[in-house]
Amino acid sequence: QVQLVESGGGLVQAGGSLRLSCAASGRAFSSYAMGWFRQAPGKEREFVAGISWSGGNIFYADSVKGRFTLSRVNVKNTVYLQMNSLKPEDTAVYYCAADPNSPEKYTAWDSYDYWGQGTQVTVSS
Repeated sequence: QVQLVESGGGLVQAGGSLRLSCAASGRAFSSYAMGWFRQAPGKEREFVAGISWSGGNIFYADSVKGRFTLSRVNVKNTVYLQMNSLKPEDTAVYYCAADPNSPEKYTAWDSYDYWGQGTQVTVSS
């Protein structure tokens, strides 16, 4: 069992930055693939970014490529999502997810077994 706790969300003006963190419990964290998804009101949950257990493979949604950076520090059981040049359309609840197996599709929400409670990101224009 893995528990995920997101933090770092908040209100920011367009063009600003935020760094989300996802802290995981459990000694097996270093073997888990991790992902970030987001869900805006009235919209489906969408993939944002994913990272392999080693950090050697990182994937981004086209909408955030070049603006967001995903990283992980396994000794801290934490993944980070650095979000720069934020836009109002980035407003959503952001969820961290973990998969004990290397997912075939990092972009598919049902590839992940564990989810955090989410953190709100609001970008004002």
